[in-house]
Amino acid sequence: MGVSALSPRALGLCVAGLLLLADQVHKHWMLFVYDIAQRQPVNVAPFLDLVMAWNPGISYSLFAAETQAGRLILLAITLAITLGLVIWLWRVPDRLTGLGLGFIVGGALGNAWDRYAYGAVADFFHLYVDTERWGRLSWYIFNIADVAIVAGVGLLLYQSFFDGSPPGDRKPSAATPDGSPPNRPDAAAG
Repeated sequence: MGVSALSPRALGLCVAGLLLLADQVHKHWMLFVYDIAQRQPVNVAPFLDLVMAWNPGISYSLFAAETQAGRLILLAITLAITLGLVIWLWRVPDRLTGLGLGFIVGGALGNAWDRYAYGAVADFFHLYVDTERWGRLSWYIFNIADVAIVAGVGLLLYQSFFDGSPPGDRKPSAATPDGSPPNRPDAAAG
């Protein structure tokens, strides 16, 4: 069975599982094999370093949870939202939306596992730009799971703007019986 034969649900679940696995293998390697905490920062490009950062909250360390109760609340919220996304995935009719949801679910589960196992999310990729006038302009530090979530959201946005079918094949949005636009003069006569 090829990838094109997978249902939207199966595609999303496979992608979620593969991304969860890739994220966790990468994090394990960075933490315990490569030992990034002892080697950081590792310059990869003029705009990218490998570093070790623990994020106790969500994006940009918002809602940082320093207590066990706070971490459990964040974990429960993450899992509840992820369950909602899986329910959506279960019902999705098209492969692009299934793919996008698979990316988000895989990334969310990767970060949820970190929060469960370590009490915080492990981040490694640091993007920045060095300027003469303002010094280093630094963006956030992220991981593979974060990239998957952003890619999944991007796919869902694309799907919402372009339903995946050519313009001539799109379903009419009008409520007229013949599918003609509601403001067309001959639509009211029919």
